[in-house]
Amino acid sequence: QVQLVESGGGLVQAGGSLRLSCAASGRTFTNYHMGWFRQAPGKEREFVAGISWSRSNLYYADSVKGRFTISRDNAKNAVFLEMNNLKPEDTAEYICAASASPFGSSQSFLRSPGYWGQGTQVTVSS
Repeated sequence: QVQLVESGGGLVQAGGSLRLSCAASGRTFTNYHMGWFRQAPGKEREFVAGISWSRSNLYYADSVKGRFTISRDNAKNAVFLEMNNLKPEDTAEYICAASASPFGSSQSFLRSPGYWGQGTQVTVSS
């Protein structure tokens, strides 16, 4: 059974930092795009950051560019999101995702990730 399990969320003041982790099990995601989405109450789920299997392609939503950094450790089957200079509008549930198939494109991953985690809550106070 494939599982993506997030950790690292919490409550932080504006301007602070958090590091999210996503540990995958049940399948090796070495050759898959992985990334993060988020969903705030009353809003649609939105893309945050993605990374290709080779780590050569990192891509971000405009709202987090320059503040968030995505990385992965293929040996640990894990992906991470370093979040700096957090703002109240970053408050959301952050959800780890992986592409549906290996060696796919970032466009395919953005359009329809195949695997989802349960999410970890990030709350930024002003």
